[in-house]
Amino acid sequence: MQDPFAFLADLLVIRLFGLDVTQSMGGALHFFIEDTAKIFALLILIVFVIGLFRSMMSPERVRKLIGGKRRIAAYPAAVGLGAVTPFCSCSSIPLFIGFLEAGIPLGVTMSFLIASPMINEIAVVILATSIGLKFAVIYVATGLTIGLIGGLIIDGMKLERYVEDYVWNIRMGEAALPSSPESLAERVLYAWGEVKSILKRLWLYVFIGIGIGAFLHGYVPQDFLADHAGANNPFAVPLAVAMGIPLYGSATSVIPIAEALLSKGVPVGTVLALMMSIAALSLPEIIMLKQVIKPQLIAIFVGLLAVAFIAVGYGFNFIFA
Repeated sequence: MQDPFAFLADLLVIRLFGLDVTQSMGGALHFFIEDTAKIFALLILIVFVIGLFRSMMSPERVRKLIGGKRRIAAYPAAVGLGAVTPFCSCSSIPLFIGFLEAGIPLGVTMSFLIASPMINEIAVVILATSIGLKFAVIYVATGLTIGLIGGLIIDGMKLERYVEDYVWNIRMGEAALPSSPESLAERVLYAWGEVKSILKRLWLYVFIGIGIGAFLHGYVPQDFLADHAGANNPFAVPLAVAMGIPLYGSATSVIPIAEALLSKGVPVGTVLALMMSIAALSLPEIIMLKQVIKPQLIAIFVGLLAVAFIAVGYGFNFIFA
């Protein structure tokens, strides 16, 4: 049975517009239509289902789940919950304060904050359907490992002095964090609200990502990318990480770019490094964190993640060479 998204693209590009998909224009347009239909359909479905799940996992409940663990179990719990509860940036600051106020170590809190934006369940499903299950598993496993190790390193460095002073002075009550809906009807409304909220926030970046991916797919020669961003360029991985920092986007919006880069022969490690940098080291996230942590800790946080992403890039390029 033909992929319905590919069928739609064939119908429009080949039959309606009469274009040849082996040529630049036809190939780029086919990529754009197929990926647009696929990603938005999956976004709506997955966000709704995950929204129902999130309606039972309020920030306060997450705080209690992590706070009730011993330190040795708190790190896996923080990383795991970060992976399945990617709260928006407006929730991150009260969560950060709430975790610290509850006595959760700084390293555990940072593990949650690393994993939360980087491992996005929506992106994982789209990764698996667009690029392949193997790549999605690699992405998740790598993200979990970085979140775990990053938090342990920050905890070992005893960096609590670089948290803004006002954070330690806050005494948050139960009402400081939003509560979750109770009835099924409220949860359905909450899930649909999540769909509208995330689509409103992501649609432009998804279109931009698909547009860039379509351009790379249709107009950029494979040899060009293989030569300049391939395994033969020793600076390709750190350059990919550096390029990801000023770019604002989610892991979901960068998937079409990753798909096109992989199809053009760019090594998997370089693509992974770019994706993780965009998801976890974007400037808006850094600006947001500046409200609760001092520049020294931000520099350490960014430096640790950049080094980790570069190591991941080189490592997977070596493994898959």
